[in-house]
Amino acid sequence: MSLLSGVSTLVVKRDGRTAKFDPAKIYRAISAALLSRGIEDHDFTAAATADVVASLSGGELDIPTIQKAVEDRLMKSEYPEVARAYIEYRHDRDVERERAMDVQYSVGRLLRRDKTVVNENANKDATVFNTQRDLTAGSVAKAYALKELLPSHVANAHIKGDIHFHDLDYNPFQPMTNCCLIDIPSMLSEGFQIGNARVESPRSINTATAQIAQIIANVASSQYGGCSVDRTDEVLAPFARINYDKHMADAEVWVAEDKREEYAMAKTRKDIYDAMQSLEYEINTLYSSNGQTPFVTLGFGLGEGVFEREIQKAILAVRIGGIGKDRHTAIFPKLVFGLRRGVNLEPSDPNYDIKQLALECSTKRMYPDVISYDKLTDIEGDYKVPMGCRSFLPKWIDPTTGEAVNAGRNNLGVVTLNIPRIAIEARGDKAKFWKLVGERMEILKDALLFRIRRCEEAVPENAPILYKHGALGLRAEEGADSVKEFFRGHRATASIGYIGLYEAATCFYGPDWETDREAKEFTLDIVRTLNHYAEEWRAEYPYWFSVYATPSESLTDRFCRLDREKFGDVPDVTDKDYYTNSYHYDVRKKITPFEKIDFESEYPQYSKGGFIHYCEYPKLTHNTKALETVWDYAYDRVAYLGTNTPIDRCYECGFEGEFSPTAEGFACPDCGNDDPKTCDVVKRTCGYLGNPQRRPMVHGRHTEIASRVKHMDEQE
Repeated sequence: MSLLSGVSTLVVKRDGRTAKFDPAKIYRAISAALLSRGIEDHDFTAAATADVVASLSGGELDIPTIQKAVEDRLMKSEYPEVARAYIEYRHDRDVERERAMDVQYSVGRLLRRDKTVVNENANKDATVFNTQRDLTAGSVAKAYALKELLPSHVANAHIKGDIHFHDLDYNPFQPMTNCCLIDIPSMLSEGFQIGNARVESPRSINTATAQIAQIIANVASSQYGGCSVDRTDEVLAPFARINYDKHMADAEVWVAEDKREEYAMAKTRKDIYDAMQSLEYEINTLYSSNGQTPFVTLGFGLGEGVFEREIQKAILAVRIGGIGKDRHTAIFPKLVFGLRRGVNLEPSDPNYDIKQLALECSTKRMYPDVISYDKLTDIEGDYKVPMGCRSFLPKWIDPTTGEAVNAGRNNLGVVTLNIPRIAIEARGDKAKFWKLVGERMEILKDALLFRIRRCEEAVPENAPILYKHGALGLRAEEGADSVKEFFRGHRATASIGYIGLYEAATCFYGPDWETDREAKEFTLDIVRTLNHYAEEWRAEYPYWFSVYATPSESLTDRFCRLDREKFGDVPDVTDKDYYTNSYHYDVRKKITPFEKIDFESEYPQYSKGGFIHYCEYPKLTHNTKALETVWDYAYDRVAYLGTNTPIDRCYECGFEGEFSPTAEGFACPDCGNDDPKTCDVVKRTCGYLGNPQRRPMVHGRHTEIASRVKHMDEQE
């Protein structure tokens, strides 16, 4: 291709942008057309490319002119069938682009029960009316956003698969925010309002948890991402104290003096358990306005007082007990247990007994995940749980008080970069790779800025629970018409997502690169580079841009599918039908949890906006010490660790362990039972748990390609 290196013509793209003419793209297009017909002829490809370039006049060109030149050259060649393949491909791409922006076509997919639409979310039951209504609205919102709202170059990059603008069914059609850490402490202490009801500070732990459930439901209906309650045990302890004081007052009248404290504590312990059980049931029976159970996380584990300890034990005991008559595993809330040296990590620590209960719970119910206090503080600056699944906030000092604040802060959305595509396009040329990264990051920057500015177009009345009644920490003054104070001064985050470091390195170093230090440094350079962009943008704008290990959900399939259509089967890259989530180790390889932790431990310091690590285990219910060994090993190495262990149950024969994947879902390996009513199948999906037996998952998750279930559990 050196004979084409001097070409400097500009090309007007479909979205109106101009770019330097790149003959290599013509070479790749002709090569792909040849390969689609089983022909590999490098000499012809180079000669045809040179002819096309020579036929194009100087000055500015446009895409249709270039395409016609390619078609004419192929039609005159000895490969007319290749010309047909090229024309059909371009036609299909044009049709697909138009369809993505066609409201009627988008809604039609839903009416036709297209699985990629109705089953995209594992925790949305697409058979119920409110979910169907939300899916219909989402279909309209996506098409309208792509055609009318997003900058044309951003919309085009999303449709092509260069980037992914997440949650198009909500934002930018509405100026909705993503995920948050709800400011539960201030809402419970100062009171809040939902609808016409003005709610005062609760006078018992039972009322406090009931209020939390209502807050969660309303917050989840006012945004589109997950929400979290941080330090739940410490937040609720004062209300448990109120219960205790009431019981002590009764005891002073009815109980002998030497039994009063024992009586009051026993009653309070029962109140705490009942309150936490009610919260568990209420969250799992809630439906937000978008037709799904709120994606909510409860953080706990660091409180050392008597009431904090009882709350921690109750949360874990309730989860171990299960939901309903058959004791199903509760899908929500996600539980995150804080580990801290000197509190609960080692046998000499005062809360070590609660760590043992957490281990039992994790082996039986897969939650809690654990956060290592010291490692997270090292990465983020202070301790907090993620906002939902994995989106972390950095330490932030409120300039008005000089105090560090986490509760009430939030994320404004994610745009993810398709890194494997860039690696494929680079064709082994590192300079080309980094050049393409720079070009795509400019588009990603525009996408995030558009997303942020759209969020800032909201007014407090759009989401009173968020902006007027304390969920996002601040409370807008009466008559205020702006929400910018909630986001600026680096208070809110916006996320640069990424996917497929494994595939990117495979393009340059082969599929078994993980033990090659040069290859790993290349993948680290990728996240370092993304982090460098985030730092530059933070200096330029009043928002905290962060790098985010995308929980890829359907994106593991979408990016790979688009790239397979564009580039064909690339060994160990597109031919797998999925891309590897963020920085994770290739899931096809068998390694120990310790090796996986060591391998992944270097990435989060450059991916502070969101990360999680998983380790996969056999059944552990009778070997909690094995899990504890991994938790302890991880403590000083990774900040956030999830357990992935088989916890499926058959209520027909009593089997407990891992169900077998089938073409339709999962079945008991002992008796073959696959009835969702008499079995409990729970898998990891994008950081949360999901029940694929009840709601079939597609897009590179479960059931549709059931043989990949173990891989995709780890992926998500």
